[in-house]
Amino acid sequence: MPCTPEELRHIPLFALLDHDELCVLAEQVEMRDFDARQRIYKAGEASRGAYVVMEGAVHVTMEDAQGQEVLVDDPKHGELFGFASMLEQTPHKTTAVALTKVTCLEVDRNDIATLVAKKPASGLDMLTVLARQMHASQELVRSRTERYPDEVIDDKMTFGQRIADKVASFGGSWTFIITFAVVLIVYTLTNILLRHRAWDPYPFILLNLFLSMLAAIQAPVIMMSQNRQDTKDRVRGELDFDVNKRSEVEIQGLARKLNQIADKVGDIEERLRGPNESRRGDDLLS
Repeated sequence: MPCTPEELRHIPLFALLDHDELCVLAEQVEMRDFDARQRIYKAGEASRGAYVVMEGAVHVTMEDAQGQEVLVDDPKHGELFGFASMLEQTPHKTTAVALTKVTCLEVDRNDIATLVAKKPASGLDMLTVLARQMHASQELVRSRTERYPDEVIDDKMTFGQRIADKVASFGGSWTFIITFAVVLIVYTLTNILLRHRAWDPYPFILLNLFLSMLAAIQAPVIMMSQNRQDTKDRVRGELDFDVNKRSEVEIQGLARKLNQIADKVGDIEERLRGPNESRRGDDLLS
């Protein structure tokens, strides 16, 4: 089915092309229709061309390292998929399935080559649009990357916050307790044995001053470290929520596929039951 320049003008990939360039491209590309639940292409198939969604909904998926199906993209009107495989002339890395009745614009490598040969400036225009989409894809991949709360927090820690964590860690250890107890015992025994020559005789007023100062400084430092731990717990909770949400999406996808399989099985049963029922009706009439 042919395409008009006006239809191409609403596609982001061709948004920077002028009217003459759109006319050249419209003579090359074709419109294709796909039924609901029809597979447009699957991973491993040779690429015949790229597709631009003109109407309907499409899911583009791929398998991760664990063999689970991951939703890579759900292109909307004017968005393309399968473009990289078309340009490289390599098998598809993803699988595209039409969720509803879909109308797509099919573009192959020869269409782009013809356009660039006749209108060289069009190549830079399309590269500019592809660069923007590449950045968007990188953000999508980055958002799906597994993150650890400690790494997320540590990247943003200041020097003072690192010191606070180390002080709180040392202050809550047996090393600090034993060392502090030994210092107190040595300090008090020394002042008791020196008697009149002691610099801090009983009731050890200078020692009490030092202990008060230490407690005044140590308390807010420990509170700073506790706040850091609260932040880590909050980030860990947010990451767990993201994982649970992705799991929910995958479970819903599995349920949707099971429903599709059940529908197909029901259709097959109806087709098999039809001739038998009609034959049984003929037997009853006879």
